[in-house]
Amino acid sequence: MPQPARPSRRDLIAGASLAAAATPALAAEVLPAGALKGRSVLITGASSGFGRLTALHLAGLGAHVIASMRNLQGGRRPEAVSLKAEAAGLPGRLDLVEIDVIRADQVASGVAAAERLAGGGLDVLVSNAGIGLSGPLELHDEAALEAEFQTNLLGGLRMARAVLPGMRARRAGLILPVSSQLGRIVMPNMGGYCSGKWGLEAAFEAMAYELAPLGVDVTIVQPGGYPTRIWETGTKAVEAMIARNPPERVQAYAQHIAMTRASMTAPRRSDPMDVAHAIAGLIALRAGDRPLRQPVHPDTTVTTAVNQALSDVQDKVLSRGPYAAWRAAVKG
Repeated sequence: MPQPARPSRRDLIAGASLAAAATPALAAEVLPAGALKGRSVLITGASSGFGRLTALHLAGLGAHVIASMRNLQGGRRPEAVSLKAEAAGLPGRLDLVEIDVIRADQVASGVAAAERLAGGGLDVLVSNAGIGLSGPLELHDEAALEAEFQTNLLGGLRMARAVLPGMRARRAGLILPVSSQLGRIVMPNMGGYCSGKWGLEAAFEAMAYELAPLGVDVTIVQPGGYPTRIWETGTKAVEAMIARNPPERVQAYAQHIAMTRASMTAPRRSDPMDVAHAIAGLIALRAGDRPLRQPVHPDTTVTTAVNQALSDVQDKVLSRGPYAAWRAAVKG
């Protein structure tokens, strides 16, 4: 006898059931050709790392990718030229727009351009742009803190607010903020980075509840440590930050600085394509049936444990009263 289909989280919102929805498994990493045909996807931070890999992977699956980066130089930026060339011949389409997520004017103009290219509201936002800084918090001057929070937290919120009117109008869409395993755990000398990512996690979980009755999904992607260019650019930023501090303060944290330098340059052998595959799998899942969080790394033991513990807390806080249906809709 066939089993009845499990209700989606949208069904729960509609009142079909308030039972807790199980976190679904991701779609298989190897999706069929054309699996994402017709999906429009805006990606920030596509000049390198996860953003670039994801742009090419999704275009290879037939999606219409609008890849964004800073300092596009009218399309002449070397990273833009090489990305466009590498995407040529893929089944999907890849366009470029300029967005610096710390600039509200560029967020507005870039999203408007992306929506014109997509012919309307976007299907997916991959909010990937980020920077990595480490070191003791006393060494984080105004410039360092501003860079971290403007990019890693406020940039993601700017992007979400810009794409949401188009998504809400269609009662459909998916927002994928790229967080980190350090958005759920805390490491010494990573307080600035952790703070921004913890803030990102809190903001987008709240947004997931708020958007549940409006037809828009949110899944927070939580990569572990991967060998991408964020470490190279982060190392330069850390050295500049150290140089801006007085010698006495630098000397006081000599051991911490040595640990910071070692962690920034440590070898990382995991494959960053894991993140591109995970994002593709999330997009391929049925709308309203995606997990609230998706850890990505060969070893997600710690992140998964923290996610579960905090999910249990959220159940106690929200599972009764006016938010119960919204909580059921974003279980995880």
